[in-house]
Amino acid sequence: MRLRVLGTLGVLAALLVVVVAAAILSSASRELAQEVQINRVSALNRFAQLAYDAALDGDSGQLQGDMDRYSALYGEGVLIRLPSGTLRSGSLDDERPEVRSAVGQASLNLSNTTLPPVQAFGSGAAYISRSFGPASQVLGEAVLEVKLDAARQQLRERYLLVGLGAVVLWLLLLLGAARVTAWVLRPVHRLNSAAQELAARGRTARLPEAGPPELRELSRSFSRMAQAVSESMESQRLLIADTSHQLRNPVGALRLRLDLLQLRLRSAEEQAAAADVTAELERVEEILDGVLRLASAEHRASEQQSGGPAAPDAEVPDTDPFTVLQEETDRARPAAEAAGVVLVLETSPELNSRPAPRLRCKPAELAHMVDELLANAIKYAPGTTVMVALRGRDGSVSIEVSDGGPGLRAEDRAAATSRFWRSPEHRAIRGTGLGMTIVDRLAKANGGRLVLEENPGGGLRARLEFPGAGDD
Repeated sequence: MRLRVLGTLGVLAALLVVVVAAAILSSASRELAQEVQINRVSALNRFAQLAYDAALDGDSGQLQGDMDRYSALYGEGVLIRLPSGTLRSGSLDDERPEVRSAVGQASLNLSNTTLPPVQAFGSGAAYISRSFGPASQVLGEAVLEVKLDAARQQLRERYLLVGLGAVVLWLLLLLGAARVTAWVLRPVHRLNSAAQELAARGRTARLPEAGPPELRELSRSFSRMAQAVSESMESQRLLIADTSHQLRNPVGALRLRLDLLQLRLRSAEEQAAAADVTAELERVEEILDGVLRLASAEHRASEQQSGGPAAPDAEVPDTDPFTVLQEETDRARPAAEAAGVVLVLETSPELNSRPAPRLRCKPAELAHMVDELLANAIKYAPGTTVMVALRGRDGSVSIEVSDGGPGLRAEDRAAATSRFWRSPEHRAIRGTGLGMTIVDRLAKANGGRLVLEENPGGGLRARLEFPGAGDD
């Protein structure tokens, strides 16, 4: 935006400088023409007076001598027509069309003593003429050749000076435009960055009040709005966490009462009804646990993205991911065997010849993410092979969990990390719709990300990507 504004202002400044320079040079051209004209008209009048005297006396010797000296000094020709003949000096030739025209005008008693504006890169000479004689009688004509080479050279020098001045003026105007543009656009850029930060992190620093009054007021308004949005989002997150936490007590009491009630039930129908209630109560407990974990993960992700201060116990250690994968794979084997799933833990070939890479992530949170991915693969891809792999390349570490199940469509993979989202094909399978959301938020909280993609062999591949951590 700054370049576009500067480009527009630069073009306008250039047009302004060109107009001013053209006006100055046009004035200089007329000024030089007037200077030459005043000087040459004075000489022409003198020759006309001498010619008049010579016409009366009949002696043109002195006049010819003055004409020759003038031509030798200035290099300009003089032509005077007397009743007794025509006098010439210099290279002036009365056969030239311009000279004949000047003589013709003077013979009609029309003086032509005005010079055109000097052209810097023109050529040729100009001619001024007048008649002489008593009253309205024309005794003869005087024509003076005016060479403008010296004036043109002066005008070219002024062109150079004015051109240099125009460039300097344009640069000064451009510098001023750059300062003004920066002054005006700096608050706009800050506002844009703050809006992007607010959208990505849910918070932003207070904007400094700078720039024109309208932009200062806009910065104040945006800061108030951002603070209100941040407080609202934080309040919502705390409300969800507090509500979920407070609901655990009545749910626990309800479960205790239900267990006591089951001890008193005798008939099979009553026991079956109680079992259904217990199952629904367990689902409520799963949702509450998931909401609490999600609230914690989102809070950690928000702190990590905003660069906010970490808690004293929030120091993230270097973790050996392969050890976590081994433990979680072993823990998931009984459930996998019950579902007919074959769990295979593998590593990439490049890891076999050197120690496994390490990453910065809380071990408990990494274990929870891997456990959730394994549970999903076992739940939604029974009877298949689930591959768990650790990859390390280009300074990054990735953990992949691939299954051979039905997989997800591209639009479903994009929506899978949304809260409470369930695939239409899997509605009959028990779940809360929070598992992938929690994994996604925990990955972000630890500086990584979750990628869901189609498994080349069919099914779904979930990949956790983290930047690698060097050994201390």
